[in-house]
Amino acid sequence: MICRPDLGRTIKDILSNRSPHHIQNDNLYYTPAAVLVPIFKINDEYHLLFIKRAPSVEYHRGHISFPGGVVDETDGSPEEAALREAYEEIGLLKNDVEIMGPIDDSLTFVPPFIVHPFVGLIPHPYPFNINPKEVEKTIEVPLTFFASQVSKDNVTPAEFEGDIVYPEYRYNGELIWGTTASIVANFLRILKMEGH
Repeated sequence: MICRPDLGRTIKDILSNRSPHHIQNDNLYYTPAAVLVPIFKINDEYHLLFIKRAPSVEYHRGHISFPGGVVDETDGSPEEAALREAYEEIGLLKNDVEIMGPIDDSLTFVPPFIVHPFVGLIPHPYPFNINPKEVEKTIEVPLTFFASQVSKDNVTPAEFEGDIVYPEYRYNGELIWGTTASIVANFLRILKMEGH
């Protein structure tokens, strides 16, 4: 399924026809956050775009993540927050993003965030304008890499807070782990569970 030429349309169909799982935050312990999961096509192969967070940021210094951050009071929705953060961090204009749909919420524990991910199709190549105060660099990873790692030894289940287990992916010397890895794994599970 990952290599299908009409993958973009298939992803949009899948995400628009399912209800994402939302994590309850009744006691307001978790701060709402949102990320954009940028997907783009090079030739006939889809890739995910990640950022490496700058060493000067307050949280998750040097981690590989998706563009995103806290949902502000001025944001009309988590989706708007994800698009705003993508613009602030890498200069991605919201009009250049086709939101394909949300996927299930995820958690970070330090600090306590509920993360709302949104898959967005973006053009390639793109004239990113990286904010060096927040982002060290961007990283492009083929979707087929993650799909091929599912049953391999270098995807290590890593315990990260209690009973919650996240995978880890290593790509070109970079470690993708924690919440970001869980979002990737969940995205793959969503595509797979639809029988494609």
